[in-house]
Amino acid sequence: MKSKALRGVAVCSGMRDNELYAKILGIQRPWQVTAVTLHPEAGEVQVVLAAVDAALCCPTCGAPCPGYDHRERRWRHLDTCQYRTILIAAVPRVRCATHGVVQVALPWAEAGSRFTALFEALAIDWLREASLTAVARQLGLSWDEADGILGRAVARGLARRSVGCPRRIGVDETSFQKRHEYVTVVCDLDAAPPRVLYVADDHTEQSLAGFFAALGPAACARLEVVCMDMWRAYIKATRRFVPAADQKIAFDKFHVARLLGDAVDRVRRREHRALRAQGDATLTGTRYWWLANPAQMARTRARQFAPLRQSALKTARAWALKELAMTLWRYGRRGWAAKAWAAWLAWAHRCRLGPMQAVARTVQKYLWGILNALVLGVTNARAEGINSQIQALKRRACGYRTRARFRHAIYFHLGGLDLYPDGVR
Repeated sequence: MKSKALRGVAVCSGMRDNELYAKILGIQRPWQVTAVTLHPEAGEVQVVLAAVDAALCCPTCGAPCPGYDHRERRWRHLDTCQYRTILIAAVPRVRCATHGVVQVALPWAEAGSRFTALFEALAIDWLREASLTAVARQLGLSWDEADGILGRAVARGLARRSVGCPRRIGVDETSFQKRHEYVTVVCDLDAAPPRVLYVADDHTEQSLAGFFAALGPAACARLEVVCMDMWRAYIKATRRFVPAADQKIAFDKFHVARLLGDAVDRVRRREHRALRAQGDATLTGTRYWWLANPAQMARTRARQFAPLRQSALKTARAWALKELAMTLWRYGRRGWAAKAWAAWLAWAHRCRLGPMQAVARTVQKYLWGILNALVLGVTNARAEGINSQIQALKRRACGYRTRARFRHAIYFHLGGLDLYPDGVR
């Protein structure tokens, strides 16, 4: 292979270079490589392509069309050794009787992208592993270019995806930013690995209603379980769209446990203040002892905790109520479970601990959904796991400025989407 320097530009000559890049790029007629030029000072290889005897047609309907004009376009391709590779082509536009003036379809890149399909596939692989900022820096892209690749990948995946007819879904909210800003996330509880089906702004009735409306009446009727927390807006949306919703809505164990844990902590804080005023430091440094799972406590910690939980402290009484409630999830029959919860509620109502009584009133109001969760044997553990992954994504990205980018990130990493351009899947 011979080359000569011309005005500081190394120009590769001969058919072998063109044929080599045509093979590398997978270029076929009517397109062909007409020139390959190396620019060492710019760190680039420029590959020029041209259409030869092309039969022009509309990319949307495929109808033969007369040519309209040509416009030069450039695309970033996978690097050639240490050199950035740029494809250059005068791309025809056609005048379609139905769709107007449109650019013809190209085999190496999708419409609207300034990157080849293979380069976008590489960027997608990296975006799965690292933050958008890090990928942009390592691939020599601007932040907007990397974000555009991610956005196009999500759009492709959503266009190709069929939600189908999920049987069991989990509904949860996750924080977008501070100041109580949330998004609603719906996931398929039967998918392996779990996948996000839907993301919507806020946590209102309309946020979840959008999912059910998109799912359609037939698929809504086939739903067997809708697992959620005791959020009135989600309950109303489910009752509006899902037949026999009150037999399918299940209130998750983890949300009940969180309510009970918060109540125990409020009792502890009140009692701790009262004891400290008397010079008693019994509860100092014990916050996480009362919130931890006793079965997962280290032996040393369990021995230290035993005298406290067996004492006459108000916090010990609240803790005993919490632990008893957790054992009630073992019931599998509605009748036995209802009796056990009724006994627990009777104790909680007369315990004279305000926070625990408040939780008892909430549990009594939503007991029907708790019993559904017991009988159906369902938890929102997968939805909670997805929530944790979403928060990890947010930390890795140092937060998201807009809800649209937050939604894209969730779909990209957790939606189970087919993200790659056509031809490289």
